[in-house]
Amino acid sequence: MRMRRRPNCRPRMERCDAVWIREPEQLQNKWRSLMPEAKELHVEVGCGKGKFTVETAKENPDVLLIAIEKVPDALVVAMEMAIRENVKNVFFISGDAMNLCDIFGYGEVDRIYLNFCDPWPRKKNAKRRLTYHTFLRRYAWVLKEQGQIHFKTDNANLFEFSLEEFEATDYTLYHVTRDLHKDGPVGIMTGYEERFYELGTPINRCEAVVGQRPAEDDIPPVPRIPDDPEEDDGEAEE
Repeated sequence: MRMRRRPNCRPRMERCDAVWIREPEQLQNKWRSLMPEAKELHVEVGCGKGKFTVETAKENPDVLLIAIEKVPDALVVAMEMAIRENVKNVFFISGDAMNLCDIFGYGEVDRIYLNFCDPWPRKKNAKRRLTYHTFLRRYAWVLKEQGQIHFKTDNANLFEFSLEEFEATDYTLYHVTRDLHKDGPVGIMTGYEERFYELGTPINRCEAVVGQRPAEDDIPPVPRIPDDPEEDDGEAEE
């Protein structure tokens, strides 16, 4: 599903300068300078319109949260929400998950959130999935020893694929569930997740702890992804 274009997106983004990191590469290995008292550094990949982002930051004021989103029309909504809610421990990046190793240093990140990423159901587009092993190896490079990935999706096929990819890439899985909200709401939901819950759609979730990490001088290569997927067969997080 393509996101509706927001009016005056660029001017609105310019007004979000307080939370928008325009040159994130300049902060590699220096992210804690934004919040020296932070106990941990968390990264959300694909924050969409920011509901989960802002609520998570508010619930964890001692954590520095960096949210990444490549769709400007979603990003601006998330940034405006953070400013409106006066949240001081969250900052935003306009970027792509494949560039994490250029943005964060080796072992700099404590936790990564992957919420409802595009499932890319066609087999030929598997390399685009954010839980494909090439992405997982790059996450392992930026994560500290025993760093975590928290992953949620409504797509059962993507979830089973992801579990196999996690294990094949030497992550250890914990708290695996295929119906997170079976007995009532659990944790902070994204906008999409709230809709799924109302419809009775099961939510899959797991936590993956990094095992064998790449050496610092052995940065995993950027995933080789074809330029043209032929069609957008996934959904953008909201």
